[in-house]
Amino acid sequence: MTKAELIDSLAEEMELSKRQVGELVDLLLDEIKAALVKGDKVQLIPFGNFVVRDRKKREGRNPKTGERIIIPARRVPAFSAGKGLKDAVAGGKKKRAKR
Repeated sequence: MTKAELIDSLAEEMELSKRQVGELVDLLLDEIKAALVKGDKVQLIPFGNFVVRDRKKREGRNPKTGERIIIPARRVPAFSAGKGLKDAVAGGKKKRAKR
């Protein structure tokens, strides 16, 4: 699903204009991005969590030449799915193992 498809679906569902819904989606994404830039965690229970992770400097290789290169440390955004999203994707509640 693309952003445009999401906006179309929400506009129809909520009986709002695509422009209004588009502005809301953009505002939501901007707020999530601003929180991550500050280093905050964004929790959307039961959907999931957006966090910033620090990656250490590491050694890598140029795939064409095989030359060793140093990949610098950096901060990267990450998402971890919540229980509600995991269950929905898995097709409902998970079965517990028999004891």
